[in-house]
Amino acid sequence: MPTNPTGVLGVPTLLVHHDAFANHQTSAGHPERPDRYRAVQSALGQSGFDDLVREEAQLGALDTTRYVHTDAYVDALEGARPADGFVYLDGGDTMMEPSTWEVVLRGVGGTIQAVDQVMSGGVQNAFVACRPPGHHAETDRAMGFCLFNNIGIGARHAQLKHGLTRVAIVDFDVHHGNGTQEIFYSDPDVLYASTHQMPWFPGTGEVRETGVGNVFNTPLAAGDGGAELRAAFTDRILPALDAFSPELLIVSAGFDAHERDPLGSLCMTADDFAWVTRELMVAAERHCDGRLVSVLEGGYDLQGLRESVGAHVAELMRG
Repeated sequence: MPTNPTGVLGVPTLLVHHDAFANHQTSAGHPERPDRYRAVQSALGQSGFDDLVREEAQLGALDTTRYVHTDAYVDALEGARPADGFVYLDGGDTMMEPSTWEVVLRGVGGTIQAVDQVMSGGVQNAFVACRPPGHHAETDRAMGFCLFNNIGIGARHAQLKHGLTRVAIVDFDVHHGNGTQEIFYSDPDVLYASTHQMPWFPGTGEVRETGVGNVFNTPLAAGDGGAELRAAFTDRILPALDAFSPELLIVSAGFDAHERDPLGSLCMTADDFAWVTRELMVAAERHCDGRLVSVLEGGYDLQGLRESVGAHVAELMRG
């Protein structure tokens, strides 16, 4: 539990949440299920998190999704909204049902809301507890449970509204964020750095994928654990952040690299995620006055998710 829950210099941590995130239904046995959100709420409902500033996620304006997605894709997705039952967008993995549209727009709106609050100085950092995840969504394609790329939209919003010229995105999900990489592959003003299992879904994320010198992939092998994760950050990702000197750090916080998770074969623990969070906060403090926005991605074992989110947010609150 946090020992200094008021954050850096007394500025608090923001939790963006909404009951609607438990509404998006998936087919029977699907790992991306409403219980994920309930597990996060259970973890952050403990007394050690009482000093979080809690705000309900706003409904994002549809046009903000066009920051990173094509008009044709956004319009087609809106047109695919079902009146009942499921519409499948990516085989059996990615689907919509009647409540999904509100849920994904609150994920977009909540991410933008967190960026605005952190940039205003009202909070030091923020965690957006949304689902479904977003980092697999490409400019014109839904995949891997993801419809809109929340992280990408938040980064582009930081550029367009707040005039930032250097935004860094760090992704420690077990799966490579192919969508985020694709969106920013040719944008030197956005750094994308990722640790992920490889070979693994979605098949991208090799070291040789470097964009315009702004992409830093550091793949891990099945069975790797905390030592390999820490080496990846110490040797490659943290130096890349230092060289880039971001004005805002955004984190794709996927916890499916946890040793209990059924969708990966990495062996991280909550302590490893706490360590990564601390190191990213040090980098944010060094380069951008501590401004950091974290957005939930994967994490499909409920116990592992609760433990990992608790450790992650506790570190954000410690400042």
